[in-house]
Amino acid sequence: MDRLFNLDAQLLMDTVLLMIAMLVMFTFLSYLLFNPAREFLKKRQEKIKNDIDTAQADKDQARLLKEDYEARIKNINKEADEILSQARQKALQNAEKIKEEANEEAARIIARANAQIELDRKKAADDMKKEMISIASLMAGKAVAASIDTKVQDSLLEETLKEIGDDTWLN
Repeated sequence: MDRLFNLDAQLLMDTVLLMIAMLVMFTFLSYLLFNPAREFLKKRQEKIKNDIDTAQADKDQARLLKEDYEARIKNINKEADEILSQARQKALQNAEKIKEEANEEAARIIARANAQIELDRKKAADDMKKEMISIASLMAGKAVAASIDTKVQDSLLEETLKEIGDDTWLN
């Protein structure tokens, strides 16, 4: 009888041996191939997880740095405003000081000019008195020479000098 599928002892033995061989081969291949592949995949998962954790930490650190820089920028603007304000105040103080010094210098110049004017006025008055005296002397000399002798002329000169006074000669 020819059957397509004969179930005899030989077939059963071949099947059992094939199963044992496959089990041994599977066990052997799992040690040689599956375990290294599993370890490789496990290491890769750990590396990816570490990379994700590192990226998250870097992201958090970058966010903190960004907040710090933004705060610094705000502080820099405030500091710049303070520096500009101080510079303006200093400039105003310097302007006020320069203005006061200029006023003081102008007052000194005016005082010197007034003193010089007073000296020039006194000098002009003295020159005028001298000129008047010399003209009066010449006129008196001519008038007296014509009509008076020297004794009368000397007495007139002394009388005139007494009338003018000592203050005129001292100025």
